[in-house]
This record gives sequence, structure tokens and C-alpha cells, in this order.
Amino acid sequence: MENQHVEEQMSPEELAQRKEEMKSFYDESAPYLEAQAKYERLLTEIEESRFKRASFQYQYAMMMAQQPEDPNAENETPTDEAPKGRKLKKS
Repeated sequence: MENQHVEEQMSPEELAQRKEEMKSFYDESAPYLEAQAKYERLLTEIEESRFKRASFQYQYAMMMAQQPEDPNAENETPTDEAPKGRKLKKS
């Protein structure tokens, strides 16, 4: 609203000069904004890649945690016997 009030007080020549100054400012700023946009896109791509990699690592860890270490370990029952091929010494 304040901007509209200021425009009403400006002469048509002053308003045209003001518009030209604004256009010039925006034209000069555009390359910097484009560079910043490119920079932000690259950062986003990096963050997305990091997120995907972390997700895959998490999924792999969960998958490995569900599998037994030795597939034959479930079928074996622990016994008090000494391993075959070794004899215990009597004291």
C-alpha cells in the first residue's frame, strides 16, 4: 500500500525512470540468481544421493539382521561333547 501511495506522488517521468532502474537492477542480478539456482540444484542432488545411499544401507542391514549367520546353525543342538578329533586330558 505504501508503494502505491509513493507511485501516485511521482510524475510519469519519475515513474518511468524508477521502472527503468528496477529493470536494470533485475537484469544485472539475474546471472547471480541463476548461478545460485544451479548451486542449490546441485546441493539437492547431493542430498538426495546421500539419502538414497543411507536408505539402501539401512535396508541391507535390516535384511542381514533377519538372516541367520550359518544356515546349518538352526539344525544343530548344543551338546556337552568335546569336538571330534580332540581328547580331553585327565588331571
